[in-house]
Amino acid sequence: MSDKVENNHREVSGSWHHAEWLLIPYREEADYSRPLLEIPEQISKRMFDRLRFLYGEEQARQTMPELERIVKVHYAHKPDDLIEAEMHIVPGDRFTERDLVLITYGDIVEGKDFSSPLAALHALVTALNRGAINTIHLLPFFPYSSDRGFSVVDYTRVDPKMGTWEDVHKMGLDYALMFDGVLNHCSSRSRLFRNFLNGNPSYEDFFIAYDSPDELTAEQRSKIFRPRTSDILTRFDTYRGPKYLWTTFSEDQIDLNFRNPAVLLQVIDGLLLYVRNGADILRLDAVTYLWADPGTECVHLPETHEIVKLLRDVMSVAAPGVALLTETNVPHKDNISYFGNGYDQAHMVYNFALPPLVLHSFYREDVTVLSQWAQQVKNPSDTATYFNILDTHDGIGLMGVKEILPKEEIEFITQRAAENGALLSYKMTENRNEEPYEINSTWWSALNGDQRDETMDLQVKRYLASRSIALVLQGIPGLYVHGAIGSANDHELARETGVKRDVNRAAIKVAQLTESLKNPDSRLALLARHWPVLNLTRTRERAFHPQGEQRVLMISPQVFAVLRTSPEGDQHILALTNVASKASQVAVSLADLGIEECHWQDLISRRAFKVESGTLKIAVVPYDVVWLKPVAAGQG
Repeated sequence: MSDKVENNHREVSGSWHHAEWLLIPYREEADYSRPLLEIPEQISKRMFDRLRFLYGEEQARQTMPELERIVKVHYAHKPDDLIEAEMHIVPGDRFTERDLVLITYGDIVEGKDFSSPLAALHALVTALNRGAINTIHLLPFFPYSSDRGFSVVDYTRVDPKMGTWEDVHKMGLDYALMFDGVLNHCSSRSRLFRNFLNGNPSYEDFFIAYDSPDELTAEQRSKIFRPRTSDILTRFDTYRGPKYLWTTFSEDQIDLNFRNPAVLLQVIDGLLLYVRNGADILRLDAVTYLWADPGTECVHLPETHEIVKLLRDVMSVAAPGVALLTETNVPHKDNISYFGNGYDQAHMVYNFALPPLVLHSFYREDVTVLSQWAQQVKNPSDTATYFNILDTHDGIGLMGVKEILPKEEIEFITQRAAENGALLSYKMTENRNEEPYEINSTWWSALNGDQRDETMDLQVKRYLASRSIALVLQGIPGLYVHGAIGSANDHELARETGVKRDVNRAAIKVAQLTESLKNPDSRLALLARHWPVLNLTRTRERAFHPQGEQRVLMISPQVFAVLRTSPEGDQHILALTNVASKASQVAVSLADLGIEECHWQDLISRRAFKVESGTLKIAVVPYDVVWLKPVAAGQG
């Protein structure tokens, strides 16, 4: 981050968000010449109580000293100036209006003249960013055996095919970083699992193993909630004979056994290693499946929530500036349960209901359902908020709207997306039937189709309108790399690999991007021309602070309208998005808004609007985005 951007942020927010503590690296070696960290008694007791809940009194007493040691060793890596800087962190300003996250694979960019794919990614983001993106979510960049990085072989190394820790550290000088904590499972080729296969007694209980598949009864199997249709148990031949391992996601991804406290300790030690290497946000992947309890659905169990709470406690003393993000692609009410009371679990949760609801709004050209849902969505506390995504590396999940949209409307979405070139992934229901779980598509193709008889200008306008909704809602916007450049589906890659999700994971070739930008009428050139206005405006307006008030207005079936107000209550923005292919005239009563200013300006087009008879009247053209801000008379 440049000094200019940093100083500007301090002037805007008055906090130390994305300031000193983000730019100060940890020591490579621990310094034990200073006193060890003294963990506050209240937090120490809380951590012990969580261990006792998970493992019982005796096991908790045996585990607590090692947990304290791990935290204190981490602290010994901190230089004095980092310790000092962390004292200035304001929890309510941990995230601000300036936050915009790019989600990307470390090796997705291909180009010559770069020392590594990570270096190529760093250069490309910086070249195209124009100062809007300040955080990069690096999807798993460790050696792996399958699932595009989520079957981790070694959690401690950067995949040599992507680069080195030095590449990651350099990226961290310009951007805040998010790393994945792949907690639920490891690769069947990992050292951890090899030790189990070889009969190492220290790893005997690291995984959930059965001597016979019949030990897990048909009734127990039917209750397990899973996003896959494969068998839950996978056979492996081991030193101790055939064993049947619990594999939630695939036969190459072996679930860890969190009933063993040694597993939890190793995971915590690994997460703190990531923090020392630059992680400012830890994404807890598939966290809902952590604790297996046959006879239940094996999701959202009290023990799982207790583990998330313990991780929050650990970070509060070991790395108070680091935020936890839970990834739980499940129905909305279950998803938001990972906020806990707003202070004791995740700092952020994925807003998984948002993508299918936005698609539904544009497909139906009607925002009624989206608006009704958004009216009920509020931050649970002044330190927790939503991660507002439209697309991810997996695609567009459907579980978030399972209890919001009726079945026939979900079927409508999947049918329309399929007509636009999307693929569909399925999960097994309790009745052993398959149901759609995920739309596999780029956001561009899901919204506009792979082939459509429309002008590129209109498709780009629709695309930007859809993306604007994630920018204006309360929370932090996240943007998948293929969404950032408006990529269409790559069906050839998906056919080649046999992996549906790969339709949204094609390599990004620098040479092709450069050539496309030379054509002013290309999709990429049009996006590059218009999108920075939205992104930069969003990051400069205090009213878009994630803790600012949000009021969703029902002013027109085809116009999504939200009034955002700064945390201090002194700035307002009325954001309007037309999701329809026809124009609309809307009228907003200032009395209803509780705002008296008579002069307003659109921050996007710079058009001026004047209130007449207490009403603000706005004409919105098809797929228009209008962000209105009150201005003093004569300004604008």
